[in-house]
Amino acid sequence: MRRVAALLAAALLAPALAACGGGGAEPGAPNGATLVLDFQPNAVHAGIYAADAEGDFKDEGIDLHIQEPSTTADSAKLLETGRADFAIMDINDFGIARERGLDLVAVAAIVQRPLASVIARDPDEIRTPADLAGKTIGVTGVPSDDAVLDTVLRSAGLDPSDVHRVTIGFNAVADLAAGKVDAATAFWNAEGVQLRQMGIPTHEFRVDQFGAPRYPELVVATRANTAQRASDFLDALQQGYRVLGKGSQSALDALLGAVPDLDRQQQQAQLNALTSAKAFSASNEGGPPTAMGRLGRYAAWIEWARQNGLVGKSAEEQIDAGFAYPGARLR
Repeated sequence: MRRVAALLAAALLAPALAACGGGGAEPGAPNGATLVLDFQPNAVHAGIYAADAEGDFKDEGIDLHIQEPSTTADSAKLLETGRADFAIMDINDFGIARERGLDLVAVAAIVQRPLASVIARDPDEIRTPADLAGKTIGVTGVPSDDAVLDTVLRSAGLDPSDVHRVTIGFNAVADLAAGKVDAATAFWNAEGVQLRQMGIPTHEFRVDQFGAPRYPELVVATRANTAQRASDFLDALQQGYRVLGKGSQSALDALLGAVPDLDRQQQQAQLNALTSAKAFSASNEGGPPTAMGRLGRYAAWIEWARQNGLVGKSAEEQIDAGFAYPGARLR
């Protein structure tokens, strides 16, 4: 970690960030920018919509277009082809995209702890990770899900082969509700909330409580050659998370105002789960929500991901190769 800190300190000698936006616009006119989400709009994006509703992006000279993805693979593709300026990405998808050679950079983190978990259907029978031995556990087929399951199992001294693993895609809620699997990898803030609303008793094993570090789940990514445009965008984004910190209701109203088809009760429950778990706070002890990432948290994820075969390079190598842009005020 000392080596990582030294690399960051050296990088901070880079030139100051340029203003967000391209040339050609009238003086004083907002510059257009597109932000593609990682998924359909939901409670994790409340700070983004709060900043938009408050006019924070326009105050920074940015005419922001928030775009929903058609698939979870959209973010990397749209960034790579220049059809998006910024993208919200699951950190695992971001790291894997970089492994494939895409020149992407993380400039912020909007969810400061993992959302991944193993959710068990019968909390009386499965009370600890050790109770998963011999059970049928559903995974999506995404490599990071296997890493999450393996981490939770190893926290109890189990081998990954000690469970019967089946690929169920993104059907965790339906399969758990029907009793087709004993447990499944899923997000505690989404599927976990939905199962509780359905009245299905569950037990959650959140990965950062069972072997994984507290790493940022969702990052703001951009192309390396446009990272210097991030400063004004991040200033506006940070304002949105300050709104969230003052009261989640106004941020929820901004989300539902922009996307009225969302179910208020469900989004309120998801936002309550996130805020009670301090998912938007950079500190384990809580504190104000923030859109800023921390270098140490990125490095902790890299090492965990490397141990689980998701990435090949060490934290030092990744930071040295520009994994996170220093101008994002990583601290």
